[in-house]
Amino acid sequence: MDPGPVLGICGYSGAGKTTLIEKLVRLLSGQGLAVGVVKHDAHGVTLDPAGKDTDRIFRAGADVLLDGPDQLLMRIHRRGDAPLADTLQWLAPYFDLILVEGHKTTPLEHKIWLCGAAGERPPPTAVNIRRVLKRSEDRVRIVLELLDDWLPAAWRATPLYAGILLGGRSTRMGRPKHLCRTGGATWVERAVASVRGCVRQVVLLGRGVVPARLRGLPALSDVEDATGPLRGMLAALRWAPRAAWLFVPCDAPLFTVDAAQWLLSHRLPGVWAILPRRPGAAGPEPLPAYYDFRAARFLERVRGPVELAAAPHVLQPLIPPELADAWTNVNTPAERRTFAPPMAVSRARTAPRRHRR
Repeated sequence: MDPGPVLGICGYSGAGKTTLIEKLVRLLSGQGLAVGVVKHDAHGVTLDPAGKDTDRIFRAGADVLLDGPDQLLMRIHRRGDAPLADTLQWLAPYFDLILVEGHKTTPLEHKIWLCGAAGERPPPTAVNIRRVLKRSEDRVRIVLELLDDWLPAAWRATPLYAGILLGGRSTRMGRPKHLCRTGGATWVERAVASVRGCVRQVVLLGRGVVPARLRGLPALSDVEDATGPLRGMLAALRWAPRAAWLFVPCDAPLFTVDAAQWLLSHRLPGVWAILPRRPGAAGPEPLPAYYDFRAARFLERVRGPVELAAAPHVLQPLIPPELADAWTNVNTPAERRTFAPPMAVSRARTAPRRHRR
């Protein structure tokens, strides 16, 4: 699995690695990005003076979590030859960007080298060095410009899937909503058509009879430890835990390609979920909506996806008036009689937006 955006910052001792990382973390955190740092210490890690309570417990053989009012500190025994890749996989769901100090020979995909002396060059063993920076250069500015170019593409490299929520028993509609027909197509077919050109894979979430032309799509049963749409959403997130998801319910039959592309145009570094707002609405729309894999741990502990509006890294853009009907929810025969489907669906793609500092 891809650990997400990782940038290595290498150089000999005294080259300024820690100074650069500290400045980058302050600036990037101020922009709303969650930044993690992996620091290499070849001389061994010392956290507590010998004889202190947590040190005694650690040396007795336990992993220790130190819980304070404004921070957590975890000290874990290295068991076997755990590579850096394992650490990065463990950290990936918590951060938008991980900076790795040192590890010049580790094959990270993107690394920069900081020169400590005039005329210095990286050693032959240092792999994947994308840029060499002298002391005389404005290192902070240069690295931020590199991130401006690279980070959005690295973020969008996360596989994007669409999950079509078939719905529950549809008691108010009197029949399975996903099999209702509008404009010659069932609602589940309309939902699939609205997202198929925007994502890598479409997955049906929930069980029920589907039209023959959709029977080749992957289908997941709802989980049993949740309620409402979370049953299908969590099934998807657990099935592909490193994918980003566009979730579309079948009871939003006016959702279109234009609406999907507008929603996904807000997919930027630091955005873990996109819950759009309709003009004049009191709260955001949890569906159709976008959820990055970093939002999964929040969804695992809420009663409904709308509660994610209070979580960090959640964007709530205002839906343009011409697209507002795409979020119309249709639950009863009376509601169904009050709407008309769009006459046409545009296939124009929205240009991706760049990450801006």
